Amino acid sequence: MHGLGNSVDEIKRRIRFCDYLSVAQIYLQDNFLLERPLEPADIKPNIFGHWGTCHGIDVAYVNLKTWFTNTSRPPRPNFQFILGPGHGFPALQANLFFDGDLAPYYPAATRDLEGITYICKEFSKGYGFPSHSSPATPGVIVEGGELGYCLAAAYGAALGRSDDFIAVLIGDGELETATALASLNLHRLINSPSHAQILPILHLNGYKISGPTIYGRMSERELLQLFRGFGYDPRLIDGEDTAAFQLTLQSLEPNTFIIMRTAKGATGPTELHGEKIADNYLSHQVPLPSVKTDPEQLQMLNDWLASYKFKELYDKFTR
Repeated sequence: MHGLGNSVDEIKRRIRFCDYLSVAQIYLQDNFLLERPLEPADIKPNIFGHWGTCHGIDVAYVNLKTWFTNTSRPPRPNFQFILGPGHGFPALQANLFFDGDLAPYYPAATRDLEGITYICKEFSKGYGFPSHSSPATPGVIVEGGELGYCLAAAYGAALGRSDDFIAVLIGDGELETATALASLNLHRLINSPSHAQILPILHLNGYKISGPTIYGRMSERELLQLFRGFGYDPRLIDGEDTAAFQLTLQSLEPNTFIIMRTAKGATGPTELHGEKIADNYLSHQVPLPSVKTDPEQLQMLNDWLASYKFKELYDKFTR
């Protein structure tokens, strides 16, 4: 894994690395290694992005990619990742950058400080990288702003591709849409060795843009019964338990359905002006919207970024 390794601890380090880059893309235009305290000039004039889902995307992608590429295990077929909450694009881009998947298409995205500077400055900028996944991203064929069709797209991509393995991450707010719910039936129609294996993963963080999700308020028993009723073998896991996540991936069955719990906006600010942010819908987009003009919020962002200890990760990453 390019200097960070693939043990449980090193998986967690890669997640920290990508979490940091997700935040940096949303907020920073300078001081990307946090080599001095943040100043207003380091902050973008216009701040866009969706932080709340990013940590969960990083958790899912890093665990999947590590399991898939670990050469000590039997060879895997071709791997494909379909991202339902495409508005969490900073996380996807952070992982593509980490793996060196951006550089063949964007030569400035080198795996060093210059590359980090490039992806952060270009994120959510006119003619740069959009705030949602888009066809400008290697491997993306649709824009990531519309929710609901990811599972249908996964089953469509599976047709006639027996050598492929497709993991699809579904937001819990997204699963409230009619399209996503109807798509839960598709495995009954596409369940043959001549098609790719599909692994649906529900990202259960409990909140959508302006309130709680239905699935986030269900009991564990209700959730398991729901997906068993659709014909799946559901596995409920704590996304922060890396060892359990890896063990679950090692014991997949054809109709496994992972329900991955992480807190909305996990690793981010917990409170602002008496209002709960992490593990609440207020983390959905930009949890600290006035960092450029509010010294208190600027200090909170500085502390947030410093909590990842990115410099030590960066030094290993560039070895």
